[in-house]
Amino acid sequence: MSNPIIHDCENYVVLEPGKDEIFLNEEETIHWLMSWLEQLEKLPKDLENQPSLQNAAQRLLDTACDLEIKPGFSLQWFAVRLD
Repeated sequence: MSNPIIHDCENYVVLEPGKDEIFLNEEETIHWLMSWLEQLEKLPKDLENQPSLQNAAQRLLDTACDLEIKPGFSLQWFAVRLD
């Protein structure tokens, strides 16, 4: 379970193997996650019951910080405060 203080953050750093880190706001991060979820043949078990891809991406954002796309290739995202 994520720390409730994380929900006060509106920005995320996202990491993809072989690419530079990028900073996105919450909406952009959800769209980034959705684009990766669309590429999966099957959603992870904990996301299968979500009513939409956007809900699945939001659940990931709220409960996790990484997603394995294929063995050895994982995405990561972390809430950050930009001041």
